[in-house]
Amino acid sequence: MSQSPSKVGLHILDPRLTGWGFPRWGSAAAAGLDLHACLDAPLVLEPQAPPALIPAGFSLRIGESDWCGLVFARSGLGHREGLVLGNGTGVIDADYEGPLMVSAWNRDDANPVRIEPGDRIAQLVFTRVLRPDFEICDDAPEANKQGSSEQGARGQGGFGSTGRR
Repeated sequence: MSQSPSKVGLHILDPRLTGWGFPRWGSAAAAGLDLHACLDAPLVLEPQAPPALIPAGFSLRIGESDWCGLVFARSGLGHREGLVLGNGTGVIDADYEGPLMVSAWNRDDANPVRIEPGDRIAQLVFTRVLRPDFEICDDAPEANKQGSSEQGARGQGGFGSTGRR
């Protein structure tokens, strides 16, 4: 597995991006690459309305199957204004070459969120992907069998069984 992708192909689809400083990370140690709203006019997301797809203005090709891209909300916008991703986290496969879109949703109950052309609305993080070899097992582990008394086995109580704290 490579330490980092040797090259990621980047195709600028919206020429305004370079004027907005794209591509750049917010700081020397930032994990996420800032993604801009490539809109022609401001967009208002009403509280709890369906998410909107916002063009990020570029496409990319990661190319190496042991890497992918993940699109996340920007922390401050999600916390202060309610702007989050409509799909939670976006996944960009290594072989995807289409335009990048950001699914933006206003989770706030009362206040609209206004997005201006060029606003930084999300972030793109590159990470490794591990594809394990699966071994199909005929028998369930002892801890999962009905009536098992094995102490400390996880999963016996089902989904959410470890409690809230």
